[in-house]
Amino acid sequence: MKVFIGLQFIISIFVGQITENNMRNTQMYLHPEVETMSRPDIEKLQLQRLKATINRCMHSPFYKERFQQCGIKPEDIQSLEDLQRIPFTTKQDLRDHYPFGLSAVPLEEVVRLHSSSGTTGTPTVILHTQHDLEEWANAVARCLYMVGLRKGDIFQNSSGYGMFTGGLGFQYGAERLGMLTVPAAAGNTKRQIKFITDFGTTALHAIPSYAGRLYEVMQEMHIDPRRDTHLKTLIIGAEPHSDEQRRRIENMLGVKAYNSFGMSEMCGPGVAFECPEQNGLHIWEDYYIVEIVDPVTLEPVPEGEVGELVLTTINREAMPLLRYRTRDLTRILPGDCPCGRHHKRLDRMKGRSDDMMILKGVNIFPIQIENILLQFKELGNEYLITLTNLDANDEMTVEVELNDFTDDYGFLQNLTKEITRQLKDEILITPRVKLVPKGSLPVQEGKAVRVKDLRKTLI
Repeated sequence: MKVFIGLQFIISIFVGQITENNMRNTQMYLHPEVETMSRPDIEKLQLQRLKATINRCMHSPFYKERFQQCGIKPEDIQSLEDLQRIPFTTKQDLRDHYPFGLSAVPLEEVVRLHSSSGTTGTPTVILHTQHDLEEWANAVARCLYMVGLRKGDIFQNSSGYGMFTGGLGFQYGAERLGMLTVPAAAGNTKRQIKFITDFGTTALHAIPSYAGRLYEVMQEMHIDPRRDTHLKTLIIGAEPHSDEQRRRIENMLGVKAYNSFGMSEMCGPGVAFECPEQNGLHIWEDYYIVEIVDPVTLEPVPEGEVGELVLTTINREAMPLLRYRTRDLTRILPGDCPCGRHHKRLDRMKGRSDDMMILKGVNIFPIQIENILLQFKELGNEYLITLTNLDANDEMTVEVELNDFTDDYGFLQNLTKEITRQLKDEILITPRVKLVPKGSLPVQEGKAVRVKDLRKTLI
């Protein structure tokens, strides 16, 4: 009898542990039935939604004409591989058919539009039905839940609202989780910090360069973010940044910083997001089909190789986009993630194909220069790359702020030489490096301007 009771006790403990583990695993996912799908199930759902999307696209004047020109019918798409038979959609297509030429529903079914943040030319416009907004909020909520945010957290959003999608996108996603939200919007850094301290903000959304600016102003105000705030989670995105910059931000603010990827044409934030493993951004494949292509030949590249990200929306009503060229450069990370999600993972963005600088026949991306600069503890976060023509030769000057003032000429000379050497090893040309005092470079509360190309005005 004692043996039987003891066995029952051991079994009850074992079953209790399994139940507790299952509950803990379930709590990792906001939508477990979708987030833990197997690859075959994901692809089955994608094909089902792709076919429905293509049929919906036949109500779009743009896609109806495009399909007719190419001799393609909706019933020709019978597999995910058949998607490659469809031509790419580009930002220029959106501009050429501005404002509503890609709409797949009557305008009276549209409840909101957003526009690109571009400053030149015709803007791109994206339309949303109520269904689209609901699904967008669900996607952002899924991202925030994945990194541990819950009802009871206080979420402050330092993104611009209005036409920019980062404001309302995160707003509705945070509200969907039941968090108290602080729509602080962009700029006014001292007010941002007052909100953080007064309201007990636990989670903050900010672009990487602005997170560094917040810390600088906190220092000026004698505020220690670890001691004087409740910040624990930072969501960063909207501009390319290196892993070194992320680590610096985490150390400065005493937070865990998670990388986010989104773009207006794909709704906005919520397209892809890091999980707590921080080994790539899970892209929600129940919303998007992912391709990586060579930006020159437009042919698919093998998994693991860097190329241009191409996305197809498969869960949007008002304005679905087929094979949209994002111009963002990244790669699909091979293998599975320990978090249990089987949605593909994107590497952090390497930059944009249209941000590439060409000097003396060499292709260079700003992120390559940032990766080198941030390895030097003597340097701050702010830098500016200026491109000029000198006697018909392209020249690059890299200005970077020092962390602390020093008039030690020998130290500065040696530091400049070492930075120049490492930059040359990375980008294969020799830039002119200028070390400037902290606060010398222009302060930007929006996206950081890292490159100033003066060559066009000199030619």
